[in-house]
Amino acid sequence: MTLEEGIKVIQVAERARQGRARAAFMKRIYLEEKRESRKAEQETGKNQDAAATCIQKVWRGYSQRKKTEKLREEEMIFLGMSLPPDLEAVSSLQKANVLRGKFQGREDFCFRQELRETEGPHIKETLQDQITQCFLECRHITGRFPDYPPEKTGRSKAIFIEKHPEQVAEELAAKKEAEQKEKEKEKEGITQEKEEAKEKKPEKDGKKVVEIGWKMGPSNFLSILEEGSSQYQDSVLIQHGKISFLLPTLQIFWEKRDNRSDFLQDHDPELIKGGEREEVEEEIRVQVDEVMQEKLLNIKKALDGETGPQGKAKKGEKGKKTAGKKKILELEKDLTPDRTVESLYQQLAEEGLLIRVKNVNLSDYIGYYDCLRSILHEPGAQPRPSIPEVRQLVALYGILPLGSQTVHENAPLVKSLLLAGPAGVGKKMLVHAICTETGANLFNLTPSNIAGKYSGKEGLMLLLHMILKVGKEWQPSVVWIRDAEKMYSKGASKAEEEVNFKRLAKLLPQLLKAVKPKDRVLLVGTTSRPFSANQGPFCKAYQKIILIPKPDYLTRFALWKHYILQRGGVLSKLLNLNCLARVSDGFTQGHVVDVVHTVLTELRLLQMARKPLRTAEFVTPLARHDPVYTQEEEMFQAWYAKTPLGKAWSAAQAAKEKGKGKQGKEKKGKGKK
Repeated sequence: MTLEEGIKVIQVAERARQGRARAAFMKRIYLEEKRESRKAEQETGKNQDAAATCIQKVWRGYSQRKKTEKLREEEMIFLGMSLPPDLEAVSSLQKANVLRGKFQGREDFCFRQELRETEGPHIKETLQDQITQCFLECRHITGRFPDYPPEKTGRSKAIFIEKHPEQVAEELAAKKEAEQKEKEKEKEGITQEKEEAKEKKPEKDGKKVVEIGWKMGPSNFLSILEEGSSQYQDSVLIQHGKISFLLPTLQIFWEKRDNRSDFLQDHDPELIKGGEREEVEEEIRVQVDEVMQEKLLNIKKALDGETGPQGKAKKGEKGKKTAGKKKILELEKDLTPDRTVESLYQQLAEEGLLIRVKNVNLSDYIGYYDCLRSILHEPGAQPRPSIPEVRQLVALYGILPLGSQTVHENAPLVKSLLLAGPAGVGKKMLVHAICTETGANLFNLTPSNIAGKYSGKEGLMLLLHMILKVGKEWQPSVVWIRDAEKMYSKGASKAEEEVNFKRLAKLLPQLLKAVKPKDRVLLVGTTSRPFSANQGPFCKAYQKIILIPKPDYLTRFALWKHYILQRGGVLSKLLNLNCLARVSDGFTQGHVVDVVHTVLTELRLLQMARKPLRTAEFVTPLARHDPVYTQEEEMFQAWYAKTPLGKAWSAAQAAKEKGKGKQGKEKKGKGKK
């Protein structure tokens, strides 16, 4: 046997001995714990299952008795044999009125809700058709669309109230004829009364005629009875709740109604619906007014753009203008007129283009101000932003305009936003935070996500149209493009997917033009390699660019502490967070999260009580990741300096330095004098 073979034999025997010793040790611990648990059970006299069963038995009996009592009380109240507790101090007449009012209010709500669901869509469609027909007739007569009536005149009610001159003349003539007939009837009635008085007048014998007997005075209730009788015979009086609706147009006569087959003699739902229908129509009319007013404005804008005054231009300029208009109209045209918004929403969700938003808040993006970085930067170089400044910019450009219609209308319009930074700094988290804070829909237009789904120019146009239609209908909405630099890659495209990406890049300006100032739709792009894209068109597609830095020392310290505690770890003296924050210099937030999840497994969390966390446990997994080197940071800074925002900052700094130089020269000249 050689020396190496002997060593292997010894190692095998030693490892086997250690395994047996550890197994015996764990068995001893298990037996001790079992013995202690048995002692505890003997002391109490009952085990946990028996105690739980006893508690369940008592609680279920108690809860069932309470439910039975409650059901019995409700049954007695329903049968009228007892009153609710809130009516005990009220008189009998008031109790009956209150009960009737409660029941009728409940019935009102039920029938109103049923009308909204069954007849609401038909009423809405009918009102829209009538208003559209009025607009078309007015345009046919006057040559232009009318202005929508304001709220003071009743909005769409004013359209139906207005009548033609012929209709007004006919109504006036009918009124005059009715007045003449009434006057003639009055004259005939006066002459008849005079004749009857002459006939009844007794001859004058010099004595007064005294009528013998009791004469009954006029009744105050006769007019009410006559009115009820006429309503019973000629029309329908619905007394429902506190409102009475007289509906002569229904022509349902109570006198001729056959209720012999109706044993319960319950209320008539159709009569109640007839009274509630007016309120439902009024509610729907308000919604229709808003939709039709917006539709009328859009039609006016479109027609003004087509038939508006055009100045003389050159042939080339005319061709460019018409081509631009065609492109915009091509995207704004409804490519899915026979599809509802709900069906488009479902299709986008099934294809993975409308994704679920993660529940992440902006405050979860942890970070602190780096005072040293802002002070100790090179002269002439742009200061790097800190994480609180990034949060502030994201709230300013993304969350506030999307979350509030007032802010969106009054603040500067931002249609597109680019988040640039190394991989793992939290760009995706910020996108989800924007959607969570505003309750926005999230559409994923990442090149890898749309690959093979909508190919060709027509497919991409259809995709963008569907996203715009759903996003505008259900605002706010965020359109997210991950790895946005791939659409603007340098060099000729070889694969079909790359060609499709570049087509999408050409259609993005049209997408942004189709987003109107009133639409709360935001395009958000994220990139980890912006310097690999074509600088010009890439920067033109995004109005605002936010450069996200890697975390500084304070932020790294807070990140280690937060994610270790969030994962269920326990801080101890053996875990030096200062050391971890120093060692992880150059690593991003994503690296910290990945390392914490790798170390703190379920098995490691179970061993936490006997084996506390150490610093070395996190260092080894951290070394497997590649940090963000200084060269990559410099590339980000150089790229940002070439963007329009970076150039504007450099120009402002140059102007500031020139102003300081002039002031210094003036001071020197004064000193010499």
